[in-house]
This record gives sequence, C-alpha cells and structure tokens, in this order.
Amino acid sequence: MAVELEFSKSPRFLQLLNDSVVMIRRSSTHIFRNTDQLLGAFFQPIMFLLLFSAVFGGAISLALPENVDYLDFLMAGIIVQTVAFGSTTTAVAVANDLSKGIVDRFKSLPMSNIALLNGHVVSDLLRNTISTVVMILAGLVIGFRSPASVTDWFLIAALLLLFTFAFSWLSAVVGLLAKSVEGVQWISFVMVFPLTFASTAFVPAEGMPKYLRYFAEHQPITQVIEAVRSLMLGVPTNGSVLRSILWSIGITVVVIPIAAYLFKKKTTN
Repeated sequence: MAVELEFSKSPRFLQLLNDSVVMIRRSSTHIFRNTDQLLGAFFQPIMFLLLFSAVFGGAISLALPENVDYLDFLMAGIIVQTVAFGSTTTAVAVANDLSKGIVDRFKSLPMSNIALLNGHVVSDLLRNTISTVVMILAGLVIGFRSPASVTDWFLIAALLLLFTFAFSWLSAVVGLLAKSVEGVQWISFVMVFPLTFASTAFVPAEGMPKYLRYFAEHQPITQVIEAVRSLMLGVPTNGSVLRSILWSIGITVVVIPIAAYLFKKKTTN
C-alpha cells in the first residue's frame, strides 16, 4: 500500500518540476527581452551606490569606527536594499499575468497551479543575482575592498539568495492581494521603503531615536544586512547570520502556503 502511494505521488511531483522549469524559462526570457528590466538590473544599483556613497559618505563616516570606510560599510546595505526592491518585481509580474488573462489560458492546460509562481520567484533570483554582481563590480571600481574569504563569499551569496527567495514569495502574496498593477506598486513601496530605510543599511542604529532604534535592530532586513556586512568586513557576526537565516526561513514557511491558497482562490473563481 505504501509503495503504491509513493509511486502515485511521484508523477505529480515530476509534473510540478517540469511545469516550474517551463515557467522559469518563460519569466527569465522576459528579463532579457525586456530592455527596461535589463537596464534596471544594471544601472539602478550603480546609481544608488554612487549617490549614497557620494552624498552621505562625508557626514556619516564621522559616526563609524576609525578603521571602517563608509563605502565598505554601505555595500551590504545597498545590496540588500536593491534585492528587497528588486524582489517586488514578482508582485508586479503576478498582477500583470492575472490582469491580462494569461492565467486563464494556463488554466486550460494540464499544468500545476503553483508552477507560475515558481517561475516568477526563481526568475527574480536571477535578476537580483545580476544586480548584485554588477553592484559589487562597481563598488570595486570606486574603492570597495573586503577581507572576506572564499567561504565567507559563498555564505554571503547563500544568505542573499535565501532572503531574495523569501521576499519574492512575500511579494507574490502582495501581487495576489492587490486589485491592480498600480496598487501593487504603491503597496510594495509602502512595504519595502520603511524596512530598508529604518534599518542599518545606511547609518548605524546607535544614532537613531530609542523607539526607532529598537525596531531597526530587530527587523529582518537589518539582520540580513548585519550578517552580510560582518562577513564582508571580516568582523564577528554576533549571531546575525543565524538570525537572518531564521527570518528568511520563517517568512518562506509562512508565505508560500498563503500564496498557494490565494492563487488557487484567484484562479478557481
């Protein structure tokens, strides 16, 4: 009986995997065919990096330890900010598919419902990976230096991918809840903007008001920033790596079932 049950589930899993690969290819192709998305992945992170380092570097460097350059301090914050805002593309893509009727066409095919969401989320990983690589190369050109080892860089990459995965699924929920593409854009902004700017992305938390400092030090984006920054600067992580992993896994575990439920509800009405 157990053997029969195992074999009956196997084809369904393989179908989900195959459908997800097709949707990943579809969403990833849109990145390279859509000039706006591609230019955004290249130039937006460079613009943020150059502006923040040039505008705030002279003033904020006074609040940093003597042996820490502001550009080195800033890199982790800019990377995580770019990943967070970049992940909201999932919400826009999901809302677009729902509003343009493409989902209704997919419903007529023998494909898994969740495959479409998988495609958008994984393509977001690709897009954010491109942005991160571009930003690190730009940082190296203007003076960023890191004593991180190869192992540290692999851990940094894993933390960023895990965070992107979690935040993209959260954005998928936003895309399913919003009534329009325009609604997705402002809801995503309202969700991401406070989390990125009320964090340690650009300034140390020590200079913030007491209530804001407490929020900044304990919210998920700060944990990811501090983990990445500590690894980049070669300083003790003080548990930030574990906390960032737990936050990312916790968000993922909560939002994936919600996204699956909302998508099924949207597509069966």
